[in-house]
Amino acid sequence: MGCLALNASFEPLTLVPARRAIRLVLDRKAEVLEVDEGKRFRSERDDFPCPTVIRLVRFVHVPRRFRRQVTNTFLFARDDYSCQYCGRHRKDLKGRQFLTRDHVIPISFGGGNGWGNVVTACSPCNNRKGNLTPDQAGMPLRREPREPNYVHLVWAVRRVTVTQARWISMFYGEDTLSVVREAIPRRGMAESTLGPLLVGS
Repeated sequence: MGCLALNASFEPLTLVPARRAIRLVLDRKAEVLEVDEGKRFRSERDDFPCPTVIRLVRFVHVPRRFRRQVTNTFLFARDDYSCQYCGRHRKDLKGRQFLTRDHVIPISFGGGNGWGNVVTACSPCNNRKGNLTPDQAGMPLRREPREPNYVHLVWAVRRVTVTQARWISMFYGEDTLSVVREAIPRRGMAESTLGPLLVGS
């Protein structure tokens, strides 16, 4: 489990390894807000509880482009890890079958890579549809693709604890908290799009 890193404004940024969090604190670049007393880091002279939430001392500017990227992790989460043509969930796929990204309007027909033109498709459905539109292939979509609430989505796919979810909700509100709470038991895939910003902090 990583440590939740908050910006100086208390905006949740990303999850960082606990050792990285301790280094940021020791370098006085962050302060500890929450710890796990059951886990500790020890050296010859020091003993530190494992940080679970830290706050950066100085504000880090986050480029807006990081908040709008259509990655497969976020795409699959938006579509509940289910094929938007046949409805099968990833846990129902067998053998060499897997989830893929499908362009509703193929790129060769002028379709783009935005949220409104990409859907999750299992590999058999993607192969069957090929370079056709859903109408041409006789494969209607189960729902129209839309841009998701990015804040909800980015935290729903990360592995956060109940305590970390509370700090996220303090910045974004109860709506985000309900989404994150639903994701906690699922242990969805984690992806950090903001991690590189903290590496050189």
